[in-house]
Amino acid sequence: MTAVEQPVRNETWSDLDTTPRVGTGARIARRLFCSAIDRLDVTVHLAATADAPARTLGRGGPTVHVHRPDELFARLAQAQLIGFGEAYLTGAWDEGEDPAALGDFLTVLAADLERLVPRPLQWLRSVVVRRMPATHRGDRSTTQANVSHHYDLSNDLFALFLDPTMTYSSALFHDPARADAEDLVAAQHRKIDRLLDQADVGPGTRLLEIGTGWGELAVRAAARGARVHTITLSVEQQALAQERIAATGQADRVEVELCDYRALLDDPRRAQAYDAVVSVEMLEAVGQLYWATYFRTLDHVLAPGGKVALQAITMPHHRMLATRNTHTFITKHVFPGGALPSLQAIEEIAARHTALRVTDRFAMGPHYATTLRLWDEAFRAAADGARALGFDETFLRLWHFYLEYSRAGFASGYIDDHQVTLARNEAR
Repeated sequence: MTAVEQPVRNETWSDLDTTPRVGTGARIARRLFCSAIDRLDVTVHLAATADAPARTLGRGGPTVHVHRPDELFARLAQAQLIGFGEAYLTGAWDEGEDPAALGDFLTVLAADLERLVPRPLQWLRSVVVRRMPATHRGDRSTTQANVSHHYDLSNDLFALFLDPTMTYSSALFHDPARADAEDLVAAQHRKIDRLLDQADVGPGTRLLEIGTGWGELAVRAAARGARVHTITLSVEQQALAQERIAATGQADRVEVELCDYRALLDDPRRAQAYDAVVSVEMLEAVGQLYWATYFRTLDHVLAPGGKVALQAITMPHHRMLATRNTHTFITKHVFPGGALPSLQAIEEIAARHTALRVTDRFAMGPHYATTLRLWDEAFRAAADGARALGFDETFLRLWHFYLEYSRAGFASGYIDDHQVTLARNEAR
């Protein structure tokens, strides 16, 4: 595995170096924040400032501490939810001694997110919200850089908190409410096997995987007798996936190619070349502008009678419409260019641009909440290992926040995860 060669540099966090000015916007943010929190089942301890005494907000529940209220509210005023997350990175607020309280607190907020801002003020969202930068739109000139930003951090970093399968997507547990770390390998294999079953992958299947990860799905498909062509844009993932596949003795059945999915659509030799296509949590990285291109690619490469099995993080359609093109904490700091589809969007885009139709849907959001909890526990336990790889304390706070922020989304039902099966409407 390839480690980070140099420590993460301070300029990575240049946006955090200067605290925004405390002005009218910050005072409005404070009033809105206090009003919203007082309605929720949480506990927020606000430290005293020059203008306000210490106070406790909320109706009781998961507890966080705001050490520097002026900074929190200034960042909220300047950048809304991006500023909220960045105030966590700087230590302006935190969860104290209970790391799990962060996700529990964020779960309560996520469950009420659409009502946190009073309805009469919600029209302001279109005015103040930050828009996705042009560099995040997912075109060919930017996609590899967006992928590299996250997946090429370091294979060794991901190995610190993923299970031995190196699978970086939701597992499928027998009982997500009772699962622990010892269940994770079996649960990841269960998830993979369900996708392969949905796509009818077996001996002789010509399988395309869009988004290699670190190769576990390709290995399990090859073990069924399939011939696998798997593509990725991550140089780090390609190298380790090839190494792991070779170690299983399946290298003669699996080709790992550094390739943009759109190259398949451009190549007439790829037309109807695969009996099955599987893609796990790749659609979210495509960018909304290119969802139609992605589905046309699936249609282009799928042989008659073939099936597509996708796993995708989803959100309700009305939320997708309201938040599309929004620049978020996650798109800024974790997944540049990311955009979550809805099931309705998947069905409509497939119907409008291809002969593919959804034949099966399977929801597994609670399983993702558990997966993320286990990843965060493993990451925190391996903090010294991350430091040894050169990652600084701000990065450690970022990764903990990202994992718990994501857990909150699934635990609250604000977002979901679905396995979706598609087959071609041959009568089209």
